[in-house]
Amino acid sequence: MKLTGLLFLCCIVGCSDTAEQKVILEPWFVDEAKQRGFDFVWESGAGDFPYNPEIISGGVALLDVDGDEDLDIYMVQGGSVTNSEQSAFPNHLFLNDGNGNFTNVTNSSGAGDTHFGTGITTGDYDNDGDVDLYITNVKENVLLQNDGTGHFTDVTAIAGVGDPRWSSSAAFFDMDKDGDLDLYVANYIDWAPDIERECPAKSGVLDYCHPQAYRAPAKDILYRNNGDGTFANISEESGVHAVWGNGLGVVVGDVNADGFLDVFVANDEMNNQLWINQGDATFIDDAIVSGVAVDSNGAPKAGMGTDFADVNDDGLLDLIVVNLSGESDSLFMNQGGWFTDGTPRSGLATISRQYTRFGTGFRDLNNDGYLDLYMSNGRVQMPDGKQPADPYAEQNVLIKGLPGGKFVEVELGGVEHTSRGIAYGDVNGDGAMDIVVLNRDAPAYLLINQNPEAGGFVKLQLFNEHGAPAQDAVVRFTLGDRKVRREVRTGGGYCSAHDPSLHIGIGDASGITGVEITWSNDSKQSIEDLHAGEARTVHQAK
Repeated sequence: MKLTGLLFLCCIVGCSDTAEQKVILEPWFVDEAKQRGFDFVWESGAGDFPYNPEIISGGVALLDVDGDEDLDIYMVQGGSVTNSEQSAFPNHLFLNDGNGNFTNVTNSSGAGDTHFGTGITTGDYDNDGDVDLYITNVKENVLLQNDGTGHFTDVTAIAGVGDPRWSSSAAFFDMDKDGDLDLYVANYIDWAPDIERECPAKSGVLDYCHPQAYRAPAKDILYRNNGDGTFANISEESGVHAVWGNGLGVVVGDVNADGFLDVFVANDEMNNQLWINQGDATFIDDAIVSGVAVDSNGAPKAGMGTDFADVNDDGLLDLIVVNLSGESDSLFMNQGGWFTDGTPRSGLATISRQYTRFGTGFRDLNNDGYLDLYMSNGRVQMPDGKQPADPYAEQNVLIKGLPGGKFVEVELGGVEHTSRGIAYGDVNGDGAMDIVVLNRDAPAYLLINQNPEAGGFVKLQLFNEHGAPAQDAVVRFTLGDRKVRREVRTGGGYCSAHDPSLHIGIGDASGITGVEITWSNDSKQSIEDLHAGEARTVHQAK
């Protein structure tokens, strides 16, 4: 499948959301899953009676599980929410051969968790230098410890992180600057098969229910890492049980520039939360005061995927939240600890409104130096009228970033599926960002970037003092006349985890200058300029 189409441009950039000029584009991405050995179908287990988890899940991760410096793929699997026998539906691990070709090693890796899965986050929780997996499920979550060779052991019970509720997205982050990764887990609804409701579509056919039909929003969980392989549940004393909602998306970043990482939670049909870190392992929800709880009309939206990035080069983290069909995305622009809704001015309002968006995230997909967006889409309820083979399928969306935080759509065309989680990373090492997309009851995509007009790039791989990816490190640099900020972030998006490498598009520039790294412990390190095409590895001093 080639993803091709039209680039829609306003006559005056930023004047409105109206598409007035169309420019034919060459393909940006080609699905090469089959020829590269990547064969995965997320099984919903859907039958005559619809159960909500069948339409909400699931996630994907790109990470290096075996330390060979290429990206492997982990896919969360579904199965059946009513059948306790799940052995036929394990999660899948695919190893990269270094050239972007994959082998399924699930059976020999110990990574094939068989719960009905929702999402995944990645991080080195035990500071042994390799990346571990935390998998969110409809029943009990699972922590898989990596031995450094891509073999995993289930340490959930020992670590104390087996939350039995329906969890969605999660994020590892060092909330208290003690040098180890803590864990935030978003829970969706307090759900079990026996509380499922009948929610008929207009045709009379039973369909999936809105989350508010259950009236059962779930409290999230915050685990503090004890530094000995175990975690303590500090949800009550930390303050994150003060308010709760139908959590789907989680992203971590320092929104108020005080040196401590904050947590944003996108809630489905309820107010979002912005947990501001007080520096003492406590948090205060500042979403309403900061302007990110609801949209500009004061209404909560169906928040799903979410991400932080500095889209307008002012040094501050801006925020995107993607939503339901009929609701535009929300692009909240950071004004220094509080936000304004910049969606209409950015061009995203009309682009996004016609789809139900799940996976998303800011990445430079054409190496021009500006952050783009890929959005994986799919309905949660049947459309009116005659039903297609997959009534929930929708076209995914590619959105090109422009200077000043503006965006225009690149219409993809091609096959429609019901897509959910996505993960970004350069799987074949050619300097272009690729995308893995999970589809419901259909083969996953492995979208290889083949943009013929792509610019130059540099690549930074940052490792902390333990030899693991330097989660939440910040890099500032000069690109031409711009001062640019990028961050090491594996989380964000929807129930998924991304390559921690910093892939920086530079357009036709010769490189980047004035490069300064701020590590998670606030220490700073300046490094030499990077030249076009250069890949550099930097280790934090011990």
